[in-house]
Amino acid sequence: MAEFKFEIKKEIAVLSSSPKTGWNRELNFVSWNGNDPKLDIRDWAPDHQKMGKGITLSHEETAILREILDSLSLDELFGVS
Repeated sequence: MAEFKFEIKKEIAVLSSSPKTGWNRELNFVSWNGNDPKLDIRDWAPDHQKMGKGITLSHEETAILREILDSLSLDELFGVS
């Protein structure tokens, strides 16, 4: 398997934590293989040396997602009264 490099340029937020594993689901700004950084959501080990599968979003994709989320009622979507 090909080796890849990553650099967390900015740690933005911990979205959730697993007391069982100690891993966190995080929102970060990450550069993969020396490319321009992207917004990244994935699970990380506490030392950031291991990671789970996740999603990266370009500037354009992030802007679209932001528009969509701003237009939604999250309470309605999740059925929260």
